[in-house]
Amino acid sequence: MTNTSFLNRIAKVLIEDYSGKLSNTTVVLPNKRAKIFLIEALKKQVETNIVSPEIISIEEFIQDIASIRAVDPIELLFEFYEVYLSITEKVNQQSFELFANWAKTLLQDFNEIDRYLLVPSHVLSYLKDIEDIKKWGIEVENKTQLLENYIDFWKLLPNYYQSLYNHLLNKGIGYQGLIYREAVNNLNHFSDSIKEKQFVFAGFNALNAAEEGIIQHLIASDQASIYWDVDKTFLSDPFHDAGLFVRRFKESWKHYKSSPFEWIVDDFSQSKNIQIIGTPKTIGQAKITGSIIENIIKDNPNATLDKVAVVLGEENLLVPLLYSLPSTVGALNITMGYSSKNNPAQILIAKLFKMHTNALARNAKSYVLYYKDILDILTHPLVEPFAKTSVLVGIINQNNYTFITHHKLLELNPNPSDLFLLLFKKWETGSMAVLETISNLLLTIKTNLSNENEEEKITKAFVYAIFKVINKLINYYSKHLHIDKIETLYAIYKQVIDLAEVSFEGEPLNGLQIMGVLESRVLDFETVIITSMNEGKLPAGKSQNSFIPYDVKRELGLPTFKEKDAIYTYHFYHLLQRAKNIYLIYNTESEGLDAGEKSRFITQLEVERQPKHLLTHEIYNVVLPETAYQPMVIPKSELVMLRLKDIADKGFSPSALTSYIRNPIDFYFQKILRISEVEEVEENIALNTLGTIIHETLKVLYEPFIGKFLSEAAVLSCFKLMDDEVLKQFKLVYKEGEIKKGRNLLAFEVAKRNVFNFLKVELENIKKGDAIKILALEQRFERILEHPSLPFPVKIGGSVDRIEERNGNIRIIDYKTGKVEKTNVTLKSWKGLTEDIKNDKIIQVLAYVFMFEKEANGKPIEAGIISFKNLKSGFLPFNFKDGKEGNVIIGEEILNNYLEQMVLLLNEILDVNISFEEKV
Repeated sequence: MTNTSFLNRIAKVLIEDYSGKLSNTTVVLPNKRAKIFLIEALKKQVETNIVSPEIISIEEFIQDIASIRAVDPIELLFEFYEVYLSITEKVNQQSFELFANWAKTLLQDFNEIDRYLLVPSHVLSYLKDIEDIKKWGIEVENKTQLLENYIDFWKLLPNYYQSLYNHLLNKGIGYQGLIYREAVNNLNHFSDSIKEKQFVFAGFNALNAAEEGIIQHLIASDQASIYWDVDKTFLSDPFHDAGLFVRRFKESWKHYKSSPFEWIVDDFSQSKNIQIIGTPKTIGQAKITGSIIENIIKDNPNATLDKVAVVLGEENLLVPLLYSLPSTVGALNITMGYSSKNNPAQILIAKLFKMHTNALARNAKSYVLYYKDILDILTHPLVEPFAKTSVLVGIINQNNYTFITHHKLLELNPNPSDLFLLLFKKWETGSMAVLETISNLLLTIKTNLSNENEEEKITKAFVYAIFKVINKLINYYSKHLHIDKIETLYAIYKQVIDLAEVSFEGEPLNGLQIMGVLESRVLDFETVIITSMNEGKLPAGKSQNSFIPYDVKRELGLPTFKEKDAIYTYHFYHLLQRAKNIYLIYNTESEGLDAGEKSRFITQLEVERQPKHLLTHEIYNVVLPETAYQPMVIPKSELVMLRLKDIADKGFSPSALTSYIRNPIDFYFQKILRISEVEEVEENIALNTLGTIIHETLKVLYEPFIGKFLSEAAVLSCFKLMDDEVLKQFKLVYKEGEIKKGRNLLAFEVAKRNVFNFLKVELENIKKGDAIKILALEQRFERILEHPSLPFPVKIGGSVDRIEERNGNIRIIDYKTGKVEKTNVTLKSWKGLTEDIKNDKIIQVLAYVFMFEKEANGKPIEAGIISFKNLKSGFLPFNFKDGKEGNVIIGEEILNNYLEQMVLLLNEILDVNISFEEKV
């Protein structure tokens, strides 16, 4: 019988020992999932049709005895709140969200007290006595009201328990512990009523006091038999936790004083190939699992994967694992609970709460929504493919809408989808309406998803889990209409969502099995891959979510973390018991959120190594390339050369040339491929936007004076118009952006101050006697550059901020909003001009000189920068220091030297053999 699966052995016993009375036989298993596998095992044992025995889980069995319906954790919380309100004085009553914080823990304790059949008044008054002892040292006169209330809370616990118990019993519903206690109370009546029936208990390990009592009672009255699945390696070792419970039962049950103990197997010591694999992080574990499965398929292309199980020690690994599986996997069966915290539908609802509660808090009347909240929802993966809002997203980004009224939002999206209307329906008519809106929204999302691929099926399961929670809330809210604040609703939602797990159900007999540790009970697989083999994950660690202290639990016989560890140990070793190929994967990182020490189970396997076990230990690290990043190299194709010719015909701008010097790849993306930057809302005014506003303001202020000499009166008139013009330009450039608050208000004032300071310097210069004539403002100039070495003539073109005639000289000015120093426009040598990006301002201003030279009619030209962050330095002219003396006037020699450098740069850009190479 060695290495025969446990369920096959049970099936054999049922056929051989219970034939003829199978219809009166009930098989009780630890979980529902094993039922399908047992039916399959029975099929293999028979060749004719038979009536299958009834197969149920232990929880269903206990419910049958008690005749009480199990209540879900969310409903239980609301029922307890109802009881709490009825027995607590109004002045001491807490809101639901405060109540829920401690009620969830207390309900767990009530559950344990009942499952272990303890006297509740004894346990709960024990807790009060402990708290009293803790406070003995405090004099009566020093006891504060807070302390008195604290002691009163512990005094009330027996009352809370009894009132809740009676309240649930009257309704015919109950939590697990209550059902167990009532089942024990009802046991004699139950066993008298089922004289003809036989029960077979199979595959159990840890039993609580109620389960022990019920099973022993039925065995004693010859109505039941029990079959354990325990390996002699664990049972015979008094210190091995995998046999902890079964050892206790074997020694203490009266039945085993005279009857044999069934079954003890010897499977664990058989040949096994155990590979222990360490790798950094969660994603690494998912990738390795994927590659192990890929290798299994490669080695046996025709074999099915139904004998392969992936057991996730941590549920968060599910989604990365699904993306890491090879496409050849085909059928998948996921059976595990997945926390709602990472559920995409839950994340969407949380974002909705954030957006609408913020809108109500800002101004319930005008209902102002924040753009980030809107975009967060519109770009959510459950919304984006179906809401048809790409145009709206573009409008919000292009126009810098920061805060948008509800009315304006609907205006901007004139043909909204049903999904859009549900997402942005106002939350102003109370909690019930909000819940109904969310329920309809989830239904709409569900109908948008197809059943065609595995990914969308899984997404549907996520959506359905949240849909169930929302509908339960609707049901409870209809009975508790006094809880009507949206903030309270969100607090309640957050409390109950923790209790809502996503249950995946697949085709259990087909394909790769993905499950949690608890879902693996009773089942046997040939190949087992277990992930997250780290302390705190497997075993789960010492989380003590209880009001009952450890020593009290020990004394009363309640399970502690020691027993919890033993349960995990049994499940872990049971997975290994009959498996032939085992892969144990753990995270090598000892720090971080998903980290921890290597599991003690791995160490135990190594230390207590069985002779027939082949153990290997490997560490997988990501292979780091010698160079972290390979710079991009784009060769110049025929199409690229045609585009370069097109640019040369239309005009290379000075900024395009400096962009190439900065990084040829940027030039390639921006000028060759014409890829513009992604349009995003500019919530805080960027420097380049501020620069545009200042440029445009100065252009408008000075436009009336083009072709004229500036007078003091002209500049003074600019001062008067300045404030209004800056505001106007802000609105033109920044569109719907907010400029009356925060950083943007400061930016607005900075723009005004910059223009004011510029006009002030201008006025001072005129007073000093400077004769200034404006020749051009923000005007485009262009000129063809021809040279024997260039493959074709190249046009250089661009807009010049300002050209003036000052005291007989032509002055070409480029405004810069950032800080520019004199050194930035001073050149000592022409060599390497186009190789260093530090020379970008020189390249720019000299390009303007080249473009304007013919129109200067022989007048001396100077060109330079006015830096708004360095206005005290005034005009910073380009100057060539060939030795000590600087040369400000740009003559023929300087221009020829400059053009020589430009030709070198253009030849590089236009050379088909020189690729665009990224600078890193």
